[in-house]
Amino acid sequence: MDQFSNHPLYRKHNIDSAMSSIWEFYKSKFLSLFIISLAMSLVIQYASTMVNMKELQTITDPMLLLDKMKGYLVPILIISLINLLFTTILQYYIIYNPINSDNIFSSLIKSLKYFIPFLITMILLAFFGSIAIVLGIFALVIGAFFAILYVMTLYLFILPIMMAEGANIGNTIRRTIKLAHRNFWTNIGWVTIFLIILIVISVIFSAIVLLPFTGSFLKTILNSENGSSLTEIASNPMFIILSALVNALTLPLMPIFACVLYFNARAGEDQNQIVKPVNQWDDRVRVEDLYAKPYSDDHPDNPDNK
Repeated sequence: MDQFSNHPLYRKHNIDSAMSSIWEFYKSKFLSLFIISLAMSLVIQYASTMVNMKELQTITDPMLLLDKMKGYLVPILIISLINLLFTTILQYYIIYNPINSDNIFSSLIKSLKYFIPFLITMILLAFFGSIAIVLGIFALVIGAFFAILYVMTLYLFILPIMMAEGANIGNTIRRTIKLAHRNFWTNIGWVTIFLIILIVISVIFSAIVLLPFTGSFLKTILNSENGSSLTEIASNPMFIILSALVNALTLPLMPIFACVLYFNARAGEDQNQIVKPVNQWDDRVRVEDLYAKPYSDDHPDNPDNK
């Protein structure tokens, strides 16, 4: 962990220092983070066009809709894999660029070794998360909401742990549970605050993106029969580019926050692992230390030999 002690995000945080550290890191690495996020947004936006939402809106039969959705399983899977891949690249850059000065292309290559372990861990998390959310539903809305926050907290720890401590899935799961439950309520509270801020920022930016399409958007709201207009907006090249630009501004925030959570937990853990002296008397002054040690018989400065 010594190599990360100089990382700008490594420290014991409070909520104020956490948010300020996110902002300072975001500003200092803005151009590189924006380029990676823009590429991610453009690729995902383009891949999303493989799913014909306009066709799905015209289907009223639930069984026929479900059958049609099965045909889009492969495109949806591709979009998910692309998202996970770019997330891995972005997270690697945030963790290792301040340490090793890895550029975008170096981060792309080196991060690939974490992609498969991350994918497997995400599948396991999705399975566990589904069970947790279903159980949360039995506790009404509050239970489901808490389950989502808990799963999100676990998710945020996964990649930083994997990249900082090794791509071992078993160790990653064990360490994720351990660090996520260290200061459990603080972690949940921080995740809640961060998600609220991120949602507010995203809504504001989305409203800005929709400004050039206000007429079509209002027409869709006022007349539900014009639902196809909303699909046409989403497939408009200008809307895709504007959405990608806006998404590129917010996408780096989540992995930066994930690093803050991890490094905060590790800093607290490292502080509690101070090594004590092997002998409790080694650091105390003894009586014999106050007097000069006698010379040996054959020492040239021994006065008895003169």
